[in-house]
Amino acid sequence: MPVIMGTAGHIDHGKTTLIKALTGIDCDRLSEEKKRGITIELGFAFLDLGDGNRLGIIDVPGHEKFVKNMVAGAAGIDFVVLAIAADEGIMPQTREHLEICQLLGVTTGLVVLTKTDMVDEEWLEMVKEEVASYLEPTFLGGVPIIPVSAHTGDGLDILKSELRLLLDAFKPRRRSDLFRLPVDRVFTMKGHGTVVTGTMVSGSISVGDDVVLYPQMIESKVRGLQSHGDIVETAQAGRRTAINLHGLEVNDIRRGDVLARPGTLFPSDVWDVELTVLESSHLSLKHRKEIHLHHGAREVLARVYLLDRDELKPGETAVCQVRFTEPLAGVYGDRIVLRSFSPLRAFAGGRVIGPVGHVVKRFSDRVEQLKLLAGETPEEVAATQLELVGPVGLTFDELLTMTNLESKGLEKTLGLLGGKQQAILFDKETRRYAGGVLVQSLVDSMMVYLETFHKKDSMKPGVPRGELASSWGKGLPPKLFHFVLERFIKKGDIVADQGVLRLKDHKVSLASDQEKVRKIIFDAYQQGGVTPPNMKDVLEPLGLDFKGVSSVFKVLQEQGQLVRVKDDMYYHAVALDSIKMKIVGFFEDHQEMSAPDFKELTGLSRKYLIPVLEYFDKEKLTVRVGDVRHFRKRS
Repeated sequence: MPVIMGTAGHIDHGKTTLIKALTGIDCDRLSEEKKRGITIELGFAFLDLGDGNRLGIIDVPGHEKFVKNMVAGAAGIDFVVLAIAADEGIMPQTREHLEICQLLGVTTGLVVLTKTDMVDEEWLEMVKEEVASYLEPTFLGGVPIIPVSAHTGDGLDILKSELRLLLDAFKPRRRSDLFRLPVDRVFTMKGHGTVVTGTMVSGSISVGDDVVLYPQMIESKVRGLQSHGDIVETAQAGRRTAINLHGLEVNDIRRGDVLARPGTLFPSDVWDVELTVLESSHLSLKHRKEIHLHHGAREVLARVYLLDRDELKPGETAVCQVRFTEPLAGVYGDRIVLRSFSPLRAFAGGRVIGPVGHVVKRFSDRVEQLKLLAGETPEEVAATQLELVGPVGLTFDELLTMTNLESKGLEKTLGLLGGKQQAILFDKETRRYAGGVLVQSLVDSMMVYLETFHKKDSMKPGVPRGELASSWGKGLPPKLFHFVLERFIKKGDIVADQGVLRLKDHKVSLASDQEKVRKIIFDAYQQGGVTPPNMKDVLEPLGLDFKGVSSVFKVLQEQGQLVRVKDDMYYHAVALDSIKMKIVGFFEDHQEMSAPDFKELTGLSRKYLIPVLEYFDKEKLTVRVGDVRHFRKRS
């Protein structure tokens, strides 16, 4: 895996001169830089160390006015070479650059004492001791301190040997195969068009690939690639890369924009972050404080929201949210640096733990859940991201940015979580997952809803599927609603009968007062026989109307005790069955039956005769042909 080295150190401590002596490349390309003798913009070079090992180098400006450019360069490095002039020793930007590297998560490097030809041996030893003592409590404590003179060449071979050892021992921690290149330069080349450069932090890219410029969401295509000065067909992570883009103008692109593949980054104006204020800082970080935030090559104004306190003091670490005036595209684990307004100095930093910020109220239980995003294992991070995002869930591509795992690693992680029921794939088409705790809570909630529904409307057989979706399932993604419901149905806990859903143990029953009404109605129709009473005559003495007891009539129908012949005419089932048997017996000896025949057969008046005949037509016992009926089976 290619490795990027970055320089750090105070202005005029010989960083650019050192790189030129090592590589032969002058990183000061601007006329103003050459005129003033200071580095203003980022510079880039590479050093061949033999055996095919090429070390990418980023030269950063040392002047305090250009610290933001320094941060942009340092954001893409794997280790640092801290340059300290032997004739001056440790200076203000020495300290600030070291702190910025610490905030950006740089963990290793070495130190070069430059301009050794300007001092004698005694002075050099004194400075070396001073530097070693100062660096002891930092991440550069105990690293080699190499005296070098770029003018005479003394120490360069030793430095190259140390760089080779560092390169051999270095193990890059890039885990994601998501292609991402933060843009730190953009320019036009005659005959080629718009070119952007940056350090490819992850993934790979090839000529002809489709790309998107985030956060503007501008689409483009790769026309050409250069990596460490060579024209290539494919560029890999960890290399300085120049990309010739199709169809984009220089004005379309800003420093700090990010190139990635379509649909792989998700810009947001809120991030969840884990922040630490430097122990050496004279400033605390207060709730709602506005700051300069550096991410990759981008500097933006942001406001910090502390979630579990009102002030973050020097040396303290906390989970917070930062909010921007425009969306930024980040990935889990990205490093950020905060700089105060006055004095304009780096004083805090940390890492992104939620590149699409979650909804979290201050001092709520969700703050403790948010802290789990700083977890040690990929499983813990992925499971927490899923739980925090809620019912909407996360797609596989979204989870890649929310975990910074490579694709195969995420597949394995989701497999492990799935086995523990902590990640549930509820939409196979879009590969969208939900948290296991959330899904179980939905399962429990649906059960409670149906139990409550049955208690409230005990005489209803169940709730229509559409009604359940629009009431209990309101706000849920349709496929998540379907997933939870089908899980119940497959287990047999819910019975689906012609679009009506009920718990398996539910049986329609009447309350005690309704049971009394049911008995009165049933007795009235049973006594009425083949000439049932008017509904009004049954209900008025009870002070009731049909609307108030419709559920009782429905239960009597479902129990097979009453039969609805027409709108307000009901028959006792046994009485209606006796009429049916007479019709069947009649057709054993006759081919057809007229209305007078039926009246003679049953003794029914016209009030009942026509509705009953039409009822048996609907039941397909008889069929009307002109003015007579035929037995349907015979016809």
